[in-house]
Amino acid sequence: MKRIQEAVNFINTFKFTKPLTGIVLGTGLGGLLDKCEIETCISYKDIPHLPISTIESNQGQLIFGKIANKPVVIMQGRFHYYEGYSGKEITFPIRVLKELGIKNLLISNASGALNSDYKKGDLVIVNDHINLLFDNPLRGKNIEEHGTRFPDMSEPYNKELSNVLWACSKNINSNFHSGVYAAWQGPSLETRAEYRMLKILGADLVGMSTVPEVIVANHMNLPCAVVSVLTDECDPDNLNPVSIEEIISVAKKSEPLLTELFTKTISQL
Repeated sequence: MKRIQEAVNFINTFKFTKPLTGIVLGTGLGGLLDKCEIETCISYKDIPHLPISTIESNQGQLIFGKIANKPVVIMQGRFHYYEGYSGKEITFPIRVLKELGIKNLLISNASGALNSDYKKGDLVIVNDHINLLFDNPLRGKNIEEHGTRFPDMSEPYNKELSNVLWACSKNINSNFHSGVYAAWQGPSLETRAEYRMLKILGADLVGMSTVPEVIVANHMNLPCAVVSVLTDECDPDNLNPVSIEEIISVAKKSEPLLTELFTKTISQL
């Protein structure tokens, strides 16, 4: 709790409008910043106790401003289990954002499509997840000020917030789906056998982030919703090699759709 408060105290030395919505930008999905009237940018490396992203495509800064005239704070760059961080380190920024006063959390990510009805470039509003990181950010001593020892996860993706996303998606020219997200440790991509396993488990898409943040948001009773951009098709019987450069390229092509969706959604919050 002390470390969180020290980070919050430092951030509050800057001038910005108190944010109502927190936003986590996924790999290759930074276009939302073009819609933001930026008030303050703070580098992660300057914020006490905040991890430093090791991913080249992640800028690593906290951005305060307004989108659709609504105050927001944007995480440009997130942290992953495969970078060597623990679940607590990955989710430390989410706890900081909650202490800063956010009332909603919107998360984006890039993922691979397991469901054969999904196509590269489609968007998925996540409705549930499978945690295959084999770690939980709540492991260890519970801090009662943050939340209960055993948080309920029967509805981890807030229905009301997700419904706003769905309503705002109606006039956007893209294919939207609802699906189950599997969190994979990485950084190696999955094998054919692993893709088959994930489909048997009931996953519709797979990525290497998001679930720790969602668990912690639920722990703090912070409504959250997630939109995933499908960057590759993971058909184990017709699998083609994929590179991170290709994943980022596909994500950027779908970026305007996600930007439009988030902008419309934020205007309704």
